[in-house]
Amino acid sequence: MKLKDTQALTSFDYAWLLKRIFPYIKPFMDKVILGFLVAIPVGLLDGVVSFALKPYMDYVVGRTNIQLWGYEIPYLYLAYAMPFLIVGFAIIQGLLRYLNSYLTDWTSLKITNLVKTDLFSRLVYMDTSFYDENSSGMIINRYLTDPDTASRGVIDQIKTFIISLFGAISLITVMLYSSWKLAVVGVIVLGVAFIPVFLIRKKIKSTSNKNTVIMGDIMTTINETYSGNKVVTAYGLQKRQEDNFDRGIKESFNVLISLTKRAGWMSPIMYLIASFGIAFVLFYGTKLIYTNQMTAGSFASFVTSLLLLYKPIKTLGTTMTSIQTIFVAMGRVFELFDYVPLIKNKDKTVEIEDIRDGIIFENVSFAYNSEKMILKNINLKINKGETLAIVGNSGGGKSTLVNLIPRFYDVITGTIKFDNTDIRDFKLEDLRNNISFVFQDNFLFTGTIKENIMLARKDATEEDLNNAIKASHLEEVIKALPDGLNTILGERGLTLSGGQRQRVAIARAMIRNTPIVILDEATSALDNESETIVQKALDNLIKNKTVLVIAHRLSTIKNADRIAVINDGELVEIGTHDELLMIPDGHYKHLYDIQFKNIEMVAG
Repeated sequence: MKLKDTQALTSFDYAWLLKRIFPYIKPFMDKVILGFLVAIPVGLLDGVVSFALKPYMDYVVGRTNIQLWGYEIPYLYLAYAMPFLIVGFAIIQGLLRYLNSYLTDWTSLKITNLVKTDLFSRLVYMDTSFYDENSSGMIINRYLTDPDTASRGVIDQIKTFIISLFGAISLITVMLYSSWKLAVVGVIVLGVAFIPVFLIRKKIKSTSNKNTVIMGDIMTTINETYSGNKVVTAYGLQKRQEDNFDRGIKESFNVLISLTKRAGWMSPIMYLIASFGIAFVLFYGTKLIYTNQMTAGSFASFVTSLLLLYKPIKTLGTTMTSIQTIFVAMGRVFELFDYVPLIKNKDKTVEIEDIRDGIIFENVSFAYNSEKMILKNINLKINKGETLAIVGNSGGGKSTLVNLIPRFYDVITGTIKFDNTDIRDFKLEDLRNNISFVFQDNFLFTGTIKENIMLARKDATEEDLNNAIKASHLEEVIKALPDGLNTILGERGLTLSGGQRQRVAIARAMIRNTPIVILDEATSALDNESETIVQKALDNLIKNKTVLVIAHRLSTIKNADRIAVINDGELVEIGTHDELLMIPDGHYKHLYDIQFKNIEMVAG
């Protein structure tokens, strides 16, 4: 799944999207409903001022006493009371707005956090190919920004919609009360002014999708600058990174401004249409006043309502545009939810028992894409308790071969078996719980050394931990650190040297204590002194295990029970070190002559 290619095809299926988001809203439905109910009077109170103008103009300005339920009320009473009433209504509306905003923000954040948590729980179970195909920036953007826009924005915009809608209703009611004839004209005109909102929605979707891709690229540039800061500094790549970032910012600007060019016309067009309506109202209203079909107070109340109505109508238009943006983001979010990882459990699985025979590759072929096969018809058996070294040309498929065992990827054709059972019949968790990895560049998490080791087996005892530390030759490293095992490691463990990080990774693999160990060039990046210590730790790790070793170092390869040579995706030779050296013009002999023999001569 390439996130750049997703199109949010469900963006206009509003009922389906609301149905999908509803389970996240449901736990907080009481507060959501309360917030919406509070929004109704907030909107309705918008009509108070314009409604008050009619009696004020007719009675106070006209100096006419009020006849109410058989009583005569002096107009001065209304004159004195009106300012206090307006201020009182404003205070009530302000308090309601505050309560509404608090409820909206509280529920929005809760809903957003639920969506993000669920989405991240999907992310951690994505298969390796998903991370191969998508940049870190794109993943961060899609898994953080889209949920924020989709779930947090939906409640806020619905609240704004309700306030504006009921504000419009209250003002239209005042208009109808003042003059139904003028009200019909005003409502029709404002309805026409709403048309541009529906014409722009497809452009919003296109722009939002494009900008998501661009923002993903921008985040990737930032991540690369952080992670590769030494390379950037060493090779003077600051200008390159600046240019990449600047290009992304400009592309984002161009995409967003293209929407502004189109959406920006909405407000002037709506205003122009509304001005025609106001002009007509003034013309026709004057006639109604002169023919005594309408009082001056009613006319003033109507015109004020009409002018005030422009704001909620405009807000409704803007809100509809924003809601469309939210639905586009929501569509992208549920695309992520609906993505099914390529590597998954079967409906019925079997438990892994003790591996009695070994690991068997039968006619295994694999390709990362359909263009080029990386492994071609591999037939190989690794016996239980055997150490198999894997060598071959760079890019020939060595790492790919071992990555198929824990099902980081699945074979295209053929099978990989533990004894006589296809590994795809096991639960992924059970399969991987039987395998330990030590990579060339082992990832250490932010946290203490102890936490990084114990990650492999949370139920390990202090004795298990101490044994792993001793066997991995970490004791001296830990003693030299200020807080020992509780020393906080920086991001990726960069506060330790390469050899020290490897020993932490070996301790982590050792405490896991699995029957299968895979060493993927675990010592290739180390200096000779570090390699010697790490190699001792590795020797302790692989005792009585079934081991696959990818390495370029002579000592590791020579000590293996057998050596498999993988060249250009094919198993071309297999045997012991001595057996392979006896093959005239053999692939292993050629590698040995050009690489390993020189090392032995230097060492000797």
